Amino acid sequence: MSGPVLIVDDDPVQRRLLEAAVTRAGHEAVSADGGEAALDKIAAAQDGFAVVVLDLVMPGTDGLAVLDAMRKRGINTPVIVQTAQAGIDTVVAAMRAGAFDFVVKPVSPERLQASIAKAIKVETHDAASRRARPDKQKTLTIGDLATTSPAMERVIRLAQKAASSNIPILVEGESGVGKEVIARAIQGSGNRKTKPFVTVNCGAIPDNLVESILFGHEKGSFTGATEKHQGKFVEANHGTLFLDEIGDLPLDVQVKLLRAVQEGEVDPVGGRTPVKVDIRLISATHRDLLQRVKDGLFREDLFYRLNVFPVFVPPLRDRREDIAGLIRHFIGSIGAAETGGRVHGISGEALAILKAYDWPGNIRQLENAIFRAVVLCEGSILTPEEFPQICAQVGTVDTGAESDLEIEPAALPGSAGEGRTGRLQLPTPGIYAARESDGVLDALDEKGNVRSLADVELEMIQFAIAHYDGQMSEVARRLGIGRSTLYRKLKEYGIEPETGRGDKVTT
Repeated sequence: MSGPVLIVDDDPVQRRLLEAAVTRAGHEAVSADGGEAALDKIAAAQDGFAVVVLDLVMPGTDGLAVLDAMRKRGINTPVIVQTAQAGIDTVVAAMRAGAFDFVVKPVSPERLQASIAKAIKVETHDAASRRARPDKQKTLTIGDLATTSPAMERVIRLAQKAASSNIPILVEGESGVGKEVIARAIQGSGNRKTKPFVTVNCGAIPDNLVESILFGHEKGSFTGATEKHQGKFVEANHGTLFLDEIGDLPLDVQVKLLRAVQEGEVDPVGGRTPVKVDIRLISATHRDLLQRVKDGLFREDLFYRLNVFPVFVPPLRDRREDIAGLIRHFIGSIGAAETGGRVHGISGEALAILKAYDWPGNIRQLENAIFRAVVLCEGSILTPEEFPQICAQVGTVDTGAESDLEIEPAALPGSAGEGRTGRLQLPTPGIYAARESDGVLDALDEKGNVRSLADVELEMIQFAIAHYDGQMSEVARRLGIGRSTLYRKLKEYGIEPETGRGDKVTT
């Protein structure tokens, strides 16, 4: 038996109908007549709720405000939103805010019960994954950030330049684009890579605790301060401090942050002397900070201190070339963890639909969509049936150009030694290298013997030249060699590159 289901609706008749449907499905129902009452019940619930069924249109605190408040408080309970208008804008806004599913009033009991069951199943798997996740992450470097998008290529070039210095960086971009990933890659590629990387979500800290959490406090400095706390700045000493959603910092805290950045020291709450700190500061925001400066919500002097080296991470809809690579990566990792490798691919039709979608929640939303689909999938390949909300929004899509994308079982964790075919899979471009149904090299010759390195190297170079359309600078970079080395190897193999335009060649 899972936890209770919270029903939030200002219409008493609608609440009773939903309560009856939830109860018939075997769940305990708890009701709230508005957004404020719902947030109070969520905060007071000792064991939390299994699912929240949330009306979007309510007086006072509406459904979108409730979703926003839950996100800021770090509450991950799946939310099923209901609305009388099935307009695309309403659905997109709800999904962007983190809704799990949406239903249109009046919803049938069967539709609601099915949505609740799916939400509970996905949340159960997600909770298990979080418990099994190791505390320490592998050090991420800029070399791990491969892409086929020109917009992201610029981000990677900027990140490479930033990593070689200790200059303050401001990473800008919509929620879910991977701003923290960029920050971690910069830190992992610089001279502080072995030092602490401390993250702070400024938008999730209550206003009265921001100063204490950032700068620390002395024992007894305020009610409830029973122990001394060193603060995130001191915790990140000699390392990197990542301040996410810095645009949400209160103005009074911005003053102390400016001093910390300028002087390299912090004043703990209740402390008598400042504490020296040596940190690399990386800030991030989804807001337009310059506009907030104009609106009087962000200090101009602090803005220019933070905005020394801006890096804008484009939304996923502006770099659709990377969607397939991300999907391959997520299916590989999530499919292995959640289904033991049973789910190992996606149909061409489903892939075309996901590529056509605008992803308002960006990479985070894509990962959540793949996670949900993998958990709910009954077969081995993800199909459009696993993405009903996205299909409803995208509509008709030409899927003829897309082929099925599969991750071979040998590539999945726990399958070493199985399905050995004597074929080496070439990595295909994307944010992460992964396997595809084409792009393979034969590791064995016709007699079953391992081929020479020279033979394999030649085919790899030929494949790269064809794959990158003869752009020799890109070919050399992807192969990890210099252009002069590439041309020397071509000459050794008797290949004479013919110059077409710039450094494009044909072989």
